[in-house]
Amino acid sequence: MPMNLVHRKLCSSEKWALMTKERLLPWALADVELGEDVLEIGPGYGANLRVLVERVPRLTAVEIDDATARMLQDTWGDRARVLHADGAAMPLPDASYDSVVCFTMLHHVPTAEQQDRIFAEAFRVLRPGGVFAGSDSLPSFRFRILHLGDTNNTIDPDTFPDRLARAGFADVSMNLHPEANGFRFRARRP
Repeated sequence: MPMNLVHRKLCSSEKWALMTKERLLPWALADVELGEDVLEIGPGYGANLRVLVERVPRLTAVEIDDATARMLQDTWGDRARVLHADGAAMPLPDASYDSVVCFTMLHHVPTAEQQDRIFAEAFRVLRPGGVFAGSDSLPSFRFRILHLGDTNNTIDPDTFPDRLARAGFADVSMNLHPEANGFRFRARRP
């Protein structure tokens, strides 16, 4: 995982899982219809996956870290399909998901080019009319301290909507969180 020890402990904690369940996901997915077949890119330790698996009929998770993918498979493999794969080159068929989601993981993608490949892949695997939704963090002093030694490539909110549009998405929207230092986004495959 491209995260330091403190960051790994936080993201694998029950406190983080509860915060994502009670605050992050309700805000990030407000008014988003996920549909029947949902793909989560970059589930990490599974805080969001454990909520999503209760909300949707079929969930697939694509995790780049082999050990983390195995842990997710061991924990959730009876309720979700877990793949060890790169979100920028997913071994999934075209137009096979109603929605694609990712939460607080884009800043762990090392380059803007690789992030753009993730956006293109999300577009590719979505069915027409499908939604790409999620959230991420914005830089702050506390955020930078937490990410010391991590891969940390935050999204520029000024350019993000255009990047999604270049990947093919329409109806792109992005909102800053009213209290936390982050944003949510939604985009649709026409």
